Amino acid sequence: MREIGKFLVIIGVVIALIGLIFWGGFAPKWLGRLPGDVRIERGNSAFYFPIVTCIILSILLSLLLSIFRR
Repeated sequence: MREIGKFLVIIGVVIALIGLIFWGGFAPKWLGRLPGDVRIERGNSAFYFPIVTCIILSILLSLLLSIFRR
């Protein structure tokens, strides 16, 4: 049980560090602007849904977690 706790703490710290990096403006320029991301702007309203970015991040995280589980 202690191993799971340590794993969750490490994952939380890594996610927080990644968030700080993105918040600081060091995010890649392509992140959220890939072809296939939906952006609709009309008048005073805008709708944005980065579907392709979400799919790519999901694949990368799945690969990363499968590597760590081995």
